[in-house]
Formats: sequence, structure tokens, C-alpha cells
Amino acid sequence: MERKVTKVRNGARVPLTTRERQIVLVLSEGLSNKEIARRLRLTEGTVKVHLHNIYQKLGIANRTALAVLARTKTPDAT
Repeated sequence: MERKVTKVRNGARVPLTTRERQIVLVLSEGLSNKEIARRLRLTEGTVKVHLHNIYQKLGIANRTALAVLARTKTPDAT
């Protein structure tokens, strides 16, 4: 059973999309935006947009915080 990463924003749960979860998993391997784009067959700009949305949803500031979160939290990081 797959659980979605969610964050409470303005009292409502905002889940990460499937693509956002894929990006988090690949980013946690230490890949650059360009490498993530190649792996997931996206443009580097699209990866940047997804990362921005992920940061906003999870209330974090950068990829280092996201990588730490991805490595230390359960998939249901609320």
C-alpha cells in the first residue's frame, strides 16, 4: 500500500502528486536537477517547477532540507 506525503496548509491537507513524489525519491539519491530530468524524462525547468511546489507544500526552503526529510521521515510526513 502506497502512502502519500502530505502537509497541512491553511487547515487542508495538500498531498504531493505522484510526479512530485518521484522527484523527491530521485533527489534523495543526490542527483542534480539535470540528472533528475534525464532520469524522469522531463526538462530541467519542469523539475525546478516541481521542486518549488514541493518546497511550498512541505514548508521547506531548499533541496538539502528536502533530502534530509526524505531520508528521515516516513512516507506520510504530515
